[in-house]
This record gives sequence, C-alpha cells and structure tokens, in this order.
Amino acid sequence: MELRFMYKTRDSNIGNCPAMYEVTSAEGGYVVQGKRLGLRDRRKLRDLGRSETAVWVPADVIERAGEAE
Repeated sequence: MELRFMYKTRDSNIGNCPAMYEVTSAEGGYVVQGKRLGLRDRRKLRDLGRSETAVWVPADVIERAGEAE
C-alpha cells in the first residue's frame, strides 16, 4: 500500500498526532491515524471483524478532507 500524507489535526505540535493519508496505490481509499479505542468502546461497534480496528480522531481530521492542500 502506498500512502500520501494529507494533513494532521490542527492542534498538533510534534508527534502523537491524529492524521489522514490518501492511499495512492491500486486499492485506493484513505488511512486515518488516531487513538486506539479501548475494549469498552470497541464493544459498542457493530460487526467489527477480526482484521479490523477502530480509532478516535478529532473532528477536524475528518472535516478537513474537503479542503485543498
């Protein structure tokens, strides 16, 4: 998988930053970097597959998806 960094949260300084990446290889799509959910919150998710995970990101990481670089 080939990734292109798009942006990180506006409140980010250095490291440990939720971010968004575009997948530039054939499979396409996006990768979201965020904080791993704990077991209590993971149990609230529907149909989470064995190979899947879930992360929390600040709203601005998703909302910025429509902005130009």
